[in-house]
Amino acid sequence: MTTSPDPTTGTTSPPPDSAGDPTFDPGAEASAWRTALRRAGLVYLFSRLCVAIGAAIVAAELRADENLRLAELPWARFADPHYAAKPIPRNAVRPMLDVLTSWDGIWYLRIVRMGYPHSVQPNVTYEVSDARAAFFPAYPMLVRAVDTVLPGGDSVAALFTNFVLGAVAILLTGLIARHLFGVRVGERTMLLMALFPGSFVLSFAYTEALLLVFAAACCWFLMQRQWLVAGVFAALGTATRPNGIALIAACAVAAFFAIKDRREWKALIAPALAPVGFIAFQWWIGAHTGERGVWFRVQTEAWGEGTSFGLTAITRTVKAFTHPLTSPTNTITAVSIVTLVLLLWFLRTYRLPPLFVAYVVVIVLLMLLPATVTARPRFVFTAFPLFIPAAVWFERRDHRQLWPYVMSACAAGLVGLTALYGVYGAIP
Repeated sequence: MTTSPDPTTGTTSPPPDSAGDPTFDPGAEASAWRTALRRAGLVYLFSRLCVAIGAAIVAAELRADENLRLAELPWARFADPHYAAKPIPRNAVRPMLDVLTSWDGIWYLRIVRMGYPHSVQPNVTYEVSDARAAFFPAYPMLVRAVDTVLPGGDSVAALFTNFVLGAVAILLTGLIARHLFGVRVGERTMLLMALFPGSFVLSFAYTEALLLVFAAACCWFLMQRQWLVAGVFAALGTATRPNGIALIAACAVAAFFAIKDRREWKALIAPALAPVGFIAFQWWIGAHTGERGVWFRVQTEAWGEGTSFGLTAITRTVKAFTHPLTSPTNTITAVSIVTLVLLLWFLRTYRLPPLFVAYVVVIVLLMLLPATVTARPRFVFTAFPLFIPAAVWFERRDHRQLWPYVMSACAAGLVGLTALYGVYGAIP
């Protein structure tokens, strides 16, 4: 039996392990939770191994490509532009690091190394380094701090930081699931989140890991009605990624119900603080470059971030079915949309407090709106509350037999997705 949060107030009854059970043993629950954490830790390590295997596949392909080139065969090609005109290192570590720091990771590491540009040229494109002004500062600042104490260089610092952040994000989400639905659901939530194909981003030099930590912490403290702490985490989240503004909605909804039900006016602290990170970055980058609104200009000119109001996602999904397997990007978009619909169905079946729903709605809208990079596994992954009702569904006795197949499919998808992104076969 499971229990659902009150859809009106967002409060929850005690977890199913203890609700109405006079024989409930807190010590037994604590022991069960420790066991769940050990299992989740092992699965998290396995999931990172899956990502490493995907990166190793790319390194092996690079070696094969170089052998073809040395043999002067006409079909020799190089998937990774890092090595288009360079010899491939004998050791696979460097190519694997290049996979894990590719795409947006290149831009974040440029900020770590060079900071932000003091000016942005007119008609800027993604081919010039000025375009790094489009990326938010929280993650590169953290990586730079870690790099000062960790040997191995900034690439190692970035990947180590995300390895730790990923574990923390999964733990926090598991704590939320445990609070809402009990230990068993908390464990399944952590396992599903660790192996979900979009979790590849926890091993890339991307910002999703840091956002997930701030978002999960914010939501946890909102549930505990610790408004100041929740607001601080929300502000940090909005300084991490553009879709961090979903935390403003979560804080606003939580404050609305707190005022409506308990006249708890101090709840307004959280939504008041939430947008500070986004606003502060916009103000700072404008002052730093001497151009107000420069972030929006770079987003439009360099990255083509217009709005399609979901049309791009729909078009790519339709093409994935009408012309199957002709475009990896279309296929990934279609799989992301189908997965999102399924996760939303789980949410409809097993409701979460309104603050989580508000967060998910904004994340989904911001994922579907752009005209360029639209539905992707990593964007679905940032809608982390959706894994909780999914875990509840798989915890039901008549669905448990599906669990091993889901975990196996996720692990295979994690390896495949990493390899596909590593060979630049699709935009992450």
